[in-house]
Amino acid sequence: MTLAIQQSEYEERLAGLAEQLSERSLTGAVLFDPYYVVYYAGFAFAPTERPIAFVLNAEGKGGMLVPRLEREHAQANASVDHVADYPEYPSETHPMESLRGLLDEMGVREPFGADQDGYPWVLGYRGPSLTELTGATPEKITGFVEDQMAIKSAAEIELIRESSKWGNLAHVLLQRYTRPGLTESEVSRRASTEASLAMLDAIGPIYRAQSFFFDGASAGYRGQIGRNAAIPHALANNIVFQEGDVLVTGATAPVWGYLSELERTMVIGEPSAEQRQMFDHMVALQDTAFAAITPGARCSDVDRAVRKYYDDHGLWDYWKHHVGHAIGLRYHEGPFLDIGDDREIKPGMVFTVEPGLYAAGVGGFRHSDTVAVTDDGIEFLTYYPRDLESLTLPA
Repeated sequence: MTLAIQQSEYEERLAGLAEQLSERSLTGAVLFDPYYVVYYAGFAFAPTERPIAFVLNAEGKGGMLVPRLEREHAQANASVDHVADYPEYPSETHPMESLRGLLDEMGVREPFGADQDGYPWVLGYRGPSLTELTGATPEKITGFVEDQMAIKSAAEIELIRESSKWGNLAHVLLQRYTRPGLTESEVSRRASTEASLAMLDAIGPIYRAQSFFFDGASAGYRGQIGRNAAIPHALANNIVFQEGDVLVTGATAPVWGYLSELERTMVIGEPSAEQRQMFDHMVALQDTAFAAITPGARCSDVDRAVRKYYDDHGLWDYWKHHVGHAIGLRYHEGPFLDIGDDREIKPGMVFTVEPGLYAAGVGGFRHSDTVAVTDDGIEFLTYYPRDLESLTLPA
């Protein structure tokens, strides 16, 4: 058994990109986005001020530009024909000059494509754009790359399914250990560590995280506790749990870079009538979204169906965000289940489904499940209980 994208799949991805370059009469492409590099070259790295670039020429040959400190790492892991390196950034010669040399060596010249016009100015980096470097403005190919990434292969879905399994375990432990008087930090750490150790016991020899942010299973609250639960993207603050708190959770596990999303709303102690009402509406909103996700529908159709429920039940005071988003190598990917996204839903897409309700002074109410689009509907990749009784914690 293996939990990884095979070389044959990387070759298929590169062939698809090379075909797109040919259709556009481009001599090659340069990609800087680290997730694009992982997708096409299988090379996961921590992006810093040191430029890293993936290059593909019209013949389908791939190359990498990396700093010297990444040379052996790239040679061992990147699915490319050639790895070029530069000493360091900053140095006497700018790294982009080395990129120009790699482009010349691989026959990539005007016209060519790129995901952006140069390495992004992150962590203090400064440097010339590709236009300044080559004298030609690259054609943006991000749309094609994103469309290709949006349709997951069977192997990708299996990795997301495996992520869901260990995210589920982390959430079981998170719920088990959460009690009044404890803090979110100690409970989250305990649950995440124990779930990660169990995962490594079970699949350690074939497991790789390949994530910039996680190195194992993770579950926590991100500060969405009590009244703070009404802030959809709060931050963890070592909050102490109290009876009556509404809790919004999050759990995942990176598996060869692929992620799932499991979120649940829980209550400590007997739920109030208002909490029950908001919880029931939230579950109904999510069920409405599940029913609307079908092949051939538009992403905007899903949001419209959910918005109708808000209309019918007078819930707009509690609305804060769209229904969901695609997920894979990134925690957030496109397309988005939003009224402004008219892209067609297709088999192989994987979405989080997470319409929420947020009431100041009461809390937030949001479940999130990860589902894969099939030929006739959806398949649930997450499978944690969704009912209030199962998610009510003893006080």
